[in-house]
Amino acid sequence: MEESNGEVEVERKEKTKHKGKHDKPKPWDDPSIDHWKVDKFDPSWNEGGMLEVSSFSTLFPQYREKYLQEAWPTVRGALKEFGVKSELNLVEGCMTVSTTRKTRDPYIIMKARDLIKLLSRSVPAPQAIKILNDEMQCDIIKIGSLVRNKERFVKRRQHLVGPNSSTLKALEILTGCYILVQGNTVAAMGSFKGLKQVRRVVEDCIQNKMHPVYHIKTLMMKRELASDPALENENWDRFLPKFKKKNVKQKKVKSKEKKPYTPFPPPQPPSKVDLQLESGEYFLSDQKKFAKKWQQKLEKQAEKTAENKRKREAAFVPPMEPMMQDPSKSADDKNDVAAMAMSLKKKAKEFGKQKSLENVNPETYIAASGEAPSKKKRKHS
Repeated sequence: MEESNGEVEVERKEKTKHKGKHDKPKPWDDPSIDHWKVDKFDPSWNEGGMLEVSSFSTLFPQYREKYLQEAWPTVRGALKEFGVKSELNLVEGCMTVSTTRKTRDPYIIMKARDLIKLLSRSVPAPQAIKILNDEMQCDIIKIGSLVRNKERFVKRRQHLVGPNSSTLKALEILTGCYILVQGNTVAAMGSFKGLKQVRRVVEDCIQNKMHPVYHIKTLMMKRELASDPALENENWDRFLPKFKKKNVKQKKVKSKEKKPYTPFPPPQPPSKVDLQLESGEYFLSDQKKFAKKWQQKLEKQAEKTAENKRKREAAFVPPMEPMMQDPSKSADDKNDVAAMAMSLKKKAKEFGKQKSLENVNPETYIAASGEAPSKKKRKHS
């Protein structure tokens, strides 16, 4: 046991001996270095170029054909600076970008792919070419599948744009992104933080979770809070407005009554031939059939004529005059009213007498009875 304890102590000493051996300052721990900064690509970093050819292609709608044909020289010149080959195929309606031997930046082909995607989504060429910069990113948000009803989709998309594109312009200023609403997609260009905010606003608007105006108010509050250095490291939830969704009454869906299940199919309705066979019309000659149809037509015309005549004559029917009342009944009613008035007068008199008795003051009688004898004495004297 003593030997084993000695071995454990030696191992512990060896471990503690080398503790902190590698705790030395590293060159990347320099506080003056900004690790989040994206340095511009230098062609000297990749002098050998690309080993394989990478290419991307995308289709574009027919209404963009004329514009792309005019703007393609500008796009081709911008891509040529980075050593990327571009091709516009008007027959198949597609754009293609691919790397060449002169391509040095390995990520530029991804930027070129985003460029042709934006061009196919109706983004102007001068704006789309900005995606080739390192600090610029893009996001294409698909909104067509978020709502089933076409009318609701159009209304909510209009909420996102706003009157005279005011809502869209406010979002662009607050997020620092370029936003274009086109058809079933929303194309956005900007920083990663701004693109995240744009995606949230667009999805909440189309799914009817929150109106873009409320998002704009929240973003404005966040911008004001960010400008205050005292609140930089604090939680902003207590300052931000909280919006509650109002419960709007929706139409109740009428539930259809379930019919009892029967394994047998419903009886087949009789055909036109079956009805003719049943009535015997099937065996009549063509002349008799025609005569029968003509007779039915005449009967319908007669019914219609009678109905129209009745409607016209209804305007000349005099209205019902009010019936005269029976004079004997009116005399009885007058007698009843007079008797009721007399009874009310009697009750009012009785009530007045009762009130006068209740309001009698006994002191007046006492005072009068005391003064009477003194007056008599004075007369005797």
